[in-house]
Amino acid sequence: MDTAKHWSKVEYLHETVKNPNIIIKGTKSYYSNAYTPNFEDYVVRYLYGDEYSLSHFKPLWNYDKLYIGNYVCIGAETVILMGGNNTHRMDWFSCYPFMEKISEAYISKGDTIIKDGVWIGMRSLIMPGVHIGEGAIIAANSVVTKDVAPYSIVGGNPATVIKMRFDDDTIEELLKLNIYSLPENVINELVPFLCSDNLSELKAHLSAY
Repeated sequence: MDTAKHWSKVEYLHETVKNPNIIIKGTKSYYSNAYTPNFEDYVVRYLYGDEYSLSHFKPLWNYDKLYIGNYVCIGAETVILMGGNNTHRMDWFSCYPFMEKISEAYISKGDTIIKDGVWIGMRSLIMPGVHIGEGAIIAANSVVTKDVAPYSIVGGNPATVIKMRFDDDTIEELLKLNIYSLPENVINELVPFLCSDNLSELKAHLSAY
């Protein structure tokens, strides 16, 4: 069996993720891991719940979680920075994480949430506590420091809105349709209408469900 990595092969997250603080929805989200180790070892940084931290650290606070929706595409060398590193207090004279003050130094940024249908470009950096809305696109090499609106395209450092994928009315309708809550077998039947920009046809076929 050929196990060599190649850019045309991807890692499906539901098959590989073990950390209980990473919550994966569905079976379609993937990481393009041809050039790096796997998703947990390379992409997700400073998240409590891996094998080492569970055996060596005593939890000192409620740790943040990473939620990833279905049909999410994560480009090679992306980094998702989590809250375990949030112990550098900028409002103190020293931002060094002295262990005797570590509990006071920690400031939670909250959970990181990547909604359904998001595409994250190669070498992007997602900062702690960011929420990325349904259908958003993150351009390659972006540094995402703030929440990203659904169906927007953002890029740069820090990432800002480049444009919206569709007009406001279309985005509102798409969100109301709640397409990604449908079972995957139903979504498979809708592929011809999802792979188009004809909203009327999509809605007509969705009405059957």
